[in-house]
Parts: sequence; C-alpha cells; structure tokens
Amino acid sequence: QETQRLTQAPVNINLLCHASSHCPPEAEQAWLRYLAPDFLKLQATPPQTLDIYPSAIGNQALQAMVLAQRPQVVSFHFGLPEQSFIQALKKAGCLTMATATCLEEALQIEQAGIDVLVAQGVEAGGHRGVFQPERDQYMGTFALVQLLARYTRLPVVAAGGIMNGAGIAAALQLGACAVQMGTAFVPCPESLASPAYRAALASPQAMQTRITSAVSGRPARGIAGRMYELGDRYDQALPPYPWPYSANKALQKAAEAQQQMGYAPYWAGQGAALARSLPAAELVKTLVEEWFDAREAWNLSSRPKVL
Repeated sequence: QETQRLTQAPVNINLLCHASSHCPPEAEQAWLRYLAPDFLKLQATPPQTLDIYPSAIGNQALQAMVLAQRPQVVSFHFGLPEQSFIQALKKAGCLTMATATCLEEALQIEQAGIDVLVAQGVEAGGHRGVFQPERDQYMGTFALVQLLARYTRLPVVAAGGIMNGAGIAAALQLGACAVQMGTAFVPCPESLASPAYRAALASPQAMQTRITSAVSGRPARGIAGRMYELGDRYDQALPPYPWPYSANKALQKAAEAQQQMGYAPYWAGQGAALARSLPAAELVKTLVEEWFDAREAWNLSSRPKVL
C-alpha cells in the first residue's frame, strides 16, 4: 500500500513458492549447536528453535492480500503456486512472471499460463530460482535465454550477470525481450544496502562470488563471508529451506551490534565488480546510452577477420 501510494508506476510483488518442508528436530538442534560458538563470541544468545518463511503455495491469507492490492505484476520464485491462484491473478488483471533456470521449468511455467519467463542464469546474485535444487543444471544466462526463446512461446527476460549496456544488447540479440538487473542497482544511494554491503561490492571481494546453501538452506550466490566458511565445514545435512535463515539472521544482527559485518549475506552476481555507485536515474540513463552504443558498434559494416 505504501509503495503504491508513492508511485504511479507499475509495482511488482515477488512471491516465494517453495515446497513446505519439515525440519527434523535433530537437524535443527545440530545446526544451532554448530553455530553456538559464534553466538558466544558475539556475546549473543542463539534462538532455541528455528522459524520459517511461509510459502505462497496454499497461503490463503497471503493470496487474498495480493489479490486485494491488485499489483500490476506478480512474479514467482522457486516454483509455481496452485493453478487457481494464477487464474485469479489473471482475472484481476495482473501480469504474471516466473523464474526458470532450465527449459524443463520454463515449459511447466508456460503450461501453467504464466505470461512472462524470467531466465535466471547461474551468474545471478541471490537465491537460485530452481524448482528442485538437487536437479539444478547450473545453466548460464545466455545459453538459457537462447533455449527458452527457441522452445517456448513466452517473452523471455534475461537475468544474471548483466551489468551494463553491452550486456543488455547481447541479451536482446540472443532472444530476450528485456533484462532484469539486481546487483547493478545495489550501490545506488536509493537502495537500502548497508555501508558494509556497499564496501564489499567496491572491494576485491566482489571478484569472488560463490553459491552456498548455508545461509538459508537453499543455494544462493553472494560475496563469500563467514557463513560460507561455516557451511563449507559443516559435515551434516543442513536443515531444509528456509529453516536456517532465522538463526543466521540472529547471528547477523548480533555481529552488526559488535561492528562485525562478515556474517551478512551480501547477495551479488558474478558481475559484481562491474557495479557503479550512481543514482538510480543516472544509472538507467547510462545503461540506455551504453545499450545504444553497443547496438551501433555491432552494426558496423566492417567485420573482424576470423582467424
């Protein structure tokens, strides 16, 4: 409601559609015991149990709220909600989008009647949108875009590793109708990124993004920090998503109170080192200019010789 009050532009609500999971008590307590030394070092008390983020699937209260707000766009990550909700959104006039990380997921999305595909390559920062993490094909953005453009009838939005106008031009040339850029906008002064997050993006650390499940229980790409180290050394099965998130958020809060920022998940894509600290409007203007320049450069009559 607040966002819609502040702008007349289209608003996109993004919903997580993960399968509901049961966290075995032994896995929950093992993870909390493992993190206990870090809580002790930070002079903080670990939570006694782990909480979860509810999925949009079957979440009647959440679905009713979204339908009441009638945002112009509703997108889905990790999977799809039930068909009845998709149909209700379309009846309400909402454009629907869903993330696909492979052709199989894209075909499911198309069959469900979704309007637009988001082709998320493995380069992308943040959580992988893969439906089943154990079956992840780790496809790159440009290969994925070409597959989805050829084998589906839906418009394709390219996401992952696109940081400048040349990347935009390349994605559109390969069959995308638009691009989705996250990491590129994190340093903008309008974002809520912390000073430490901004500093990490501007440091050599930005060259070293990795995927880990240790932060939340699902694979996600960011700038490697303390949680990556803890995940690398953990020799048991992690609690399923999203159970680990609550303990890790408590650790992050305790660390920030001690002026230690290494526990935060600085989500970032593989192009993080190309991020620019520009106001959002100026960044968009720059991206458009770069895109036009790239198109003109690629349309030169003279072609490079093939060696």
